[in-house]
Amino acid sequence: MKFRSPKPEAVRLCDPVLAPRQAANRAATIPSSLDFCEKTHRIDALRLDWDESRDWRPHHFWDSDVAKVMEGMARDLRIHPDPALARKLDGLVAVVAAAQRPDGYLNSFYTLTAPDKRWSNLRDMHELYCAGHLIEAAVAHFEATGSRVFLDAACCCADLIGSVFGRGRGKRRGYPGHEELELALCRLAATTGRAKYLRLAKYFIDERGRAPNYFEAEGSPVRHPLSDYQADAPVREQADAHGHAVRWAYLACGMADVADATGDAGLLEAALRMEKNATERRMLVTGGIGTSPWGDERFENDWHLRNKDAYAESCASIGLALLEKRLHAITGDARHVDVMERAIYNGVLSGVSLSGDRFFYQNPLESNADSRWPAQRQSWFACSCCPTNFCRFLPQLGELCWALAPDGSEVRLLVPAASALDLDNGLRLVVESDYPYDGKITVLVEAPREPRGPRDSSDPRDPRDSRDSSRPSASSLFALSLRIPGWCRRFALAVNGRRVRAAAKGGFVSVRRAWVPGDAVTLDLAMPVETVRAHANVADDAGCVAIQRGPLVYALESVDNGPDLHRFEIDASQDFALVQARGLPRGTMAIRGRALVRERPGDELYSSAVPRVRRRVFTAIPYALWQNRGPSEMRVWIRETPPTSTSFPARRGGNNGNNHNGANP
Repeated sequence: MKFRSPKPEAVRLCDPVLAPRQAANRAATIPSSLDFCEKTHRIDALRLDWDESRDWRPHHFWDSDVAKVMEGMARDLRIHPDPALARKLDGLVAVVAAAQRPDGYLNSFYTLTAPDKRWSNLRDMHELYCAGHLIEAAVAHFEATGSRVFLDAACCCADLIGSVFGRGRGKRRGYPGHEELELALCRLAATTGRAKYLRLAKYFIDERGRAPNYFEAEGSPVRHPLSDYQADAPVREQADAHGHAVRWAYLACGMADVADATGDAGLLEAALRMEKNATERRMLVTGGIGTSPWGDERFENDWHLRNKDAYAESCASIGLALLEKRLHAITGDARHVDVMERAIYNGVLSGVSLSGDRFFYQNPLESNADSRWPAQRQSWFACSCCPTNFCRFLPQLGELCWALAPDGSEVRLLVPAASALDLDNGLRLVVESDYPYDGKITVLVEAPREPRGPRDSSDPRDPRDSRDSSRPSASSLFALSLRIPGWCRRFALAVNGRRVRAAAKGGFVSVRRAWVPGDAVTLDLAMPVETVRAHANVADDAGCVAIQRGPLVYALESVDNGPDLHRFEIDASQDFALVQARGLPRGTMAIRGRALVRERPGDELYSSAVPRVRRRVFTAIPYALWQNRGPSEMRVWIRETPPTSTSFPARRGGNNGNNHNGANP
């Protein structure tokens, strides 16, 4: 591994986008998900409090929902200690530990409904998937509290799985239908130092898709083709990203983890090959993956990217972001951070409301009265993987912003959100920025701080963080590397006010020196409004443009523009203006421009009449924020006014919206 994530407690976000999402997760997402887990009897199932007389019945993936909420609680405790939350979590840990059978088996569905049918349908019944999420929750609980109660239960569960599955005599040659256990076992191995868990993860990955195919031998009724489970061929032979998108993302994460831990170059090459196909042929402009509209949540063929009917499950974008973080850590390639950032700021954050208690399962790029998917976020779903996934993902946002070389020789700022990072060398790096709405980023080097108690979650800009120049000075030699995003074409760099001419290498610009408190690095990223076009093979986007500024993809919403957004056309060469978005958090930048709107030629279904065209002003908001102001229509890809048609000429010398950030590198 070239880079590692900082400890969660070493990072504090205070930016205008990610920090409020973490606060909403703490205040609303985790509590509401926990409440629904109680109301829907998911926790009752783990209490083993069920029999046939009840008016509810356990479900085969319920344990994973509870586990993800528990993992989110544990992760949040590390960045925001809370005794009340810790007590709730310990109570849930006691419930899970009591549900474990003497041999280590831990699954409420089979324990309650069919104890004699364990491991009978690995393909469809999520038995090993649930075990994976419980293991991840146990590792997070141990890291947050130091208690081994949950971790020991997870080890017993993993030991039982290892005794049942493998290539040894008397073992079954099975593997998870829904991948996730593989990456969980890698985390368990790293935490406990027990290599047997890593070997088990590697077995599950290498056995997948081998002939004779285990899923076919199980004899369960066929629901989906083997390709939907990434089980149609050994993973090292798979040429592209296919099948169920969430399963694929978790499989690729497990492949990356095993490759990193074992030095398996062939496995890493396979993961990179599939990722390249996913992101360069099968990913929406918002970072969404898995666009099939038929409810099977799978990838479609190259270039087949839908808008209104796109599935683009929230969990899939989360999985993609976690994969890209891993691949950057292993390879150091900034391209993976570009994809991670695109997924987070667009495809992930669109899935949860600003209030933190309402969710999208699907994230299409167009929505109107005829849309296949609901146009309003829901408070819960029968299949509730997305709400509970946000519980555990949002506390990780700070860790995703930074990367550290294991030997301390380099510190990388991946996503320049305003944050503070405490380094092991005693220094602190503080990022001041209004990113992603502004391209000016300042990194300040500060002296170490006294330990702080829990801060007020309602104010991400902690007043106790005022600088204290009276602290003893320290210095440390390392390279501070700042990412130059793939969307940025011009930048300027200064150290302590002096301009530095530096070329970006591998997507990063680096300054290596002995840093002392008081040093400051300023990076100006040119952040104009741009219109982007899809590859000519993407039929749904032909003749259309999407509006983007920095990492943010924008959308037209009927709240600002009225209905019938499909009739809007824009001239991509015009100058755009930045304005404060109406009804959205302070500081949210909307984009204003001019459009042509074609009027209906008449009431006839078909007519030879030439439609009239009128001019009007449009407003676009960040895609991730749509449907936070009530029911609305939405559209990302807008028809482009053909060059031969009436258009609005661009003003020469215009800065195309770049004046807002005060920087013109």
